[in-house]
Amino acid sequence: MRLFTPEDAPAVHAYLSREDVCQYLLHSPRTLEQVQTKLADYAQRTQLVKDQDFLQLAVEHQESQSVIGEMVVALRSTANQTAELGWVYHPDQHGNGYASEAARALLALGFETIGLHRIIAELAPENTSSVRLCTRLGMRKEAHFVRDLLVDGEWEDTGVFALLREEWNAARPGPSM
Repeated sequence: MRLFTPEDAPAVHAYLSREDVCQYLLHSPRTLEQVQTKLADYAQRTQLVKDQDFLQLAVEHQESQSVIGEMVVALRSTANQTAELGWVYHPDQHGNGYASEAARALLALGFETIGLHRIIAELAPENTSSVRLCTRLGMRKEAHFVRDLLVDGEWEDTGVFALLREEWNAARPGPSM
């Protein structure tokens, strides 16, 4: 994972311009110009210090060095030591474990480096791939809000999954004896 660069725009546009990818996002498919504008903004966001700070990171395939998706970690509340985790990947990369690997790295950053108490993921409950990812990460389902979010003129449900630092620590393998 790394910060985005302007050169990433075509690869990001390749998935963010797709209806099937944006089906569970809070925006419609994006033009190349919209992607370029967003990437310029993301490149300026390099700290997790205050509420609403976020890192939007490119996920790069190790061998091909091409952008295959993105991860976001956002500080929701410094007072409550809470952050939110999110992800978007090109459909061609689904099922390869890349989202799990990147999400675990961001969970480690949040809990072990930053010292967060809680990390959540908010998603469309019908997004079964993301629900399965949350479960693989050890996150528990905490809520299902019915028709609570207006997206493009339509009311949608929101699912909330969460993981506490002590749950993260308990799930990690201890030192071998």
